[in-house]
Amino acid sequence: MSLKLKKRGFKLNRMTKIQRISNFQHRFSFLSPTEEFDSFYERFLQSDLGKIYQAIPWETLVDSFGLSESKMGPSSIFDPKGKLALMFLKHYGCCSDKRLIGQLNGNLEWQFFCGIYLGRERLENFKIVSEIRCELAGKLDIDQVQQSLYNHWSPHMKDRSSVTMDATCYESHLRYPTNVKLLWECVAWLYGKMKKRCRELGVPLPRTKYLKWKKRYVSYAKMRRKTRKKRKAITRSLLLLLNKLNGALDHLEKGMAGELSIHYHRRRATAKKVFLQQDAYFHKGKKPKDRIVSLDRPYIRPIVRGKEIKPVEFGAKVNKFQIDGISFIEHLSFDAFHEGNRLIDTLFKAQRLTKTKTKLVGADALYATNKNRKFLTAHGVATDFKRKGKADKHEKQRTLSPQTS
Repeated sequence: MSLKLKKRGFKLNRMTKIQRISNFQHRFSFLSPTEEFDSFYERFLQSDLGKIYQAIPWETLVDSFGLSESKMGPSSIFDPKGKLALMFLKHYGCCSDKRLIGQLNGNLEWQFFCGIYLGRERLENFKIVSEIRCELAGKLDIDQVQQSLYNHWSPHMKDRSSVTMDATCYESHLRYPTNVKLLWECVAWLYGKMKKRCRELGVPLPRTKYLKWKKRYVSYAKMRRKTRKKRKAITRSLLLLLNKLNGALDHLEKGMAGELSIHYHRRRATAKKVFLQQDAYFHKGKKPKDRIVSLDRPYIRPIVRGKEIKPVEFGAKVNKFQIDGISFIEHLSFDAFHEGNRLIDTLFKAQRLTKTKTKLVGADALYATNKNRKFLTAHGVATDFKRKGKADKHEKQRTLSPQTS
């Protein structure tokens, strides 16, 4: 009988007992600690997410952050351990704050991971995630956290004297910036604030031809082929309009400095800096230093990576080192830097972390500078750098030895 079913395309598996919901009626109740609740929790511990949960030293991390129980506010739903777990889930699921809360509402294993049980309740306020993230960011000491993680995982690590290092970019979710997009972003925000100030003061709105240039910008954005002539024309017009809006707002906000928030003043200063940078680049061809590519996040800089798919990335550049397959952060900056200059600092940091002398360093050609070669040779550290000059006749007889300069 089973052979006939297999020939007809049916798959038989006696080990699994999966039933369709339409074929039975059952009521799940976790209002009290029942055997069903325990079985679900045991199944969670056996999953990949449960194994990650058991591998993290939660109590040590809570002490490293100096977290305490929140008594008020939406974030009081989570205990200190749950706040850290929520941030782990955000990166584990690679989802937005809103989707993270949606997944948490419907996924029992994610609730186990955060140490909560929602039951019939639902979390609607997804801004809890950003509130918790800001709280953790203000208390984060990355060196102390990494030391706590290493101390917990070190008994399972074998080769601690070998270090590999490289740099990468943690990309920010950002629309690809162009000069025209950035100028229009500033113009649209300033125009909205100018309308609000005129409404509050009861004065007529100054003439700026904003609506005219809005139509022209939309038409330009829809063009498949944006010629240099059209790009130059709309850039010149947006620069004039941006300068006019900045002047009009300065006139309207005289005497209102104490009534405006710090966040507003910072954004106004960013808009003025964008005008100065773009005006100097357009009229004088002068490339701006610390170029702003986003009005919302003025700290982001373009990072030239030289990759085939993405030659330029936008986000934080990070120099990392790896010990026995586990990566640690050595330096993080939104400004571009040469990772080859970080080798000596990375070596010292790895030794402070492991309390072990580094004997072997692996890195790409950017780290193989003369200064680094001399330092590693003087301290007896072997490398995988490509040798300088022609190989001698005894090259084949060499074994792994410190790199010569």
